[in-house]
Amino acid sequence: MKLILTIAARYLFGKKSTNAINIITWISIIGMSIGTAALILILSVFNGFESLLTDMLSNFNPDIKVTLAEGKFMHRDSVDSGRILAVNGVEAVAFTVEETSFFDYKGSQEVGIIKGVDREYIRVTGLDTSLITGSARFGQETEYGILGSGMNTKLSINPDDGFTPVTAYMPSEEDKGPLAKPFRSLQIYPSGTFSVGSEVDMQYVLANYEAVNYLLGMEDSFSGIEIKLSGDVSERQVMKDLTTLLGPRFKVSNRYQQDEGFLRIMNIEKWISYLIACLTLLIIAFNLVGSLWMIVLEKKLDIAILRSMGLTKQSVRGIFMALGLLISVIGLGVGFLLGLILYYLQKKYGLISIPDGFMIDAYPIEIRWPDFIIVTLTVMVIGYLAALLPSHRAGQIGAWVRQE
Repeated sequence: MKLILTIAARYLFGKKSTNAINIITWISIIGMSIGTAALILILSVFNGFESLLTDMLSNFNPDIKVTLAEGKFMHRDSVDSGRILAVNGVEAVAFTVEETSFFDYKGSQEVGIIKGVDREYIRVTGLDTSLITGSARFGQETEYGILGSGMNTKLSINPDDGFTPVTAYMPSEEDKGPLAKPFRSLQIYPSGTFSVGSEVDMQYVLANYEAVNYLLGMEDSFSGIEIKLSGDVSERQVMKDLTTLLGPRFKVSNRYQQDEGFLRIMNIEKWISYLIACLTLLIIAFNLVGSLWMIVLEKKLDIAILRSMGLTKQSVRGIFMALGLLISVIGLGVGFLLGLILYYLQKKYGLISIPDGFMIDAYPIEIRWPDFIIVTLTVMVIGYLAALLPSHRAGQIGAWVRQE
């Protein structure tokens, strides 16, 4: 094995009779390096976006959310909030109620989701840290509410106009005769705007819990229970205890499960982009095939001498397989170094910026060490496949040059 690696290294770094072989070989190494750097940076950028959006959503989604397994609403008296608070690890509990509603502001009309929140909601979620304008007030003397930044834009809210409310409409199920209005309405005065960087911004209007119950024609009913956990508890154990306590009528979800569809789509996009980059690297690997093939043709006499000295076909193939993998390893190492340099520059100076209007100035980026294992396996497999055909050709060269 040591002999095979020594010969492979000699063929790689030794002087070639044709300078073009050297050029093609180093082009292969550079191509593998750029491809490796691209793979690690693609994963890192998606990691950065995933972490950014997860952190932002954590200000809207609670640690644990309890929803109804069947139906949409339930009266609050049917659940003992004291028993939920008594579960080990539960720090705070908030009851919420939400439903699709129609909104109107000075002629601008949109369909979205109105969510009623109680006094504990801000403590449970920390949404006040995601406010970009105003403050979080709900039903303090006046029916105040806060809007997602996207909904705020769609309704064209004037932040300087404190006298015009956003009116939320909901169909009325009560039959009070032919002159009765077919809908209920609630006037909400915007006190602030929040942004968590997702579809939530485009859909949600948050208002007082009791006021939204009135709008829905209900009294003290909820559609979800949002729970904040202590920092030193097992999330899995708390979810198990809550499931046992509440029974089959309720579904208990952690933060990931609340946005499972969104995060799954992001994960799919991440790996599709990775596969596209892998295909590009596979095309680059054709340079590696060409350089190895030319080395085989140049070293025919050397191979014949080695065969006459007793080297087997498998060993000759091993030399060129090792040569292909050696080129891949060098490209991998240089690519990792290049990727880390670009990562540092992006993290420190924000080389690639994001257009105005976003919450961040530059593309977020985050390196995760398992990605290095994935990229290493990818590059080595591509290097192995590229070396298969040239190594097979080298193994066919006999011990007599005249036979060739």
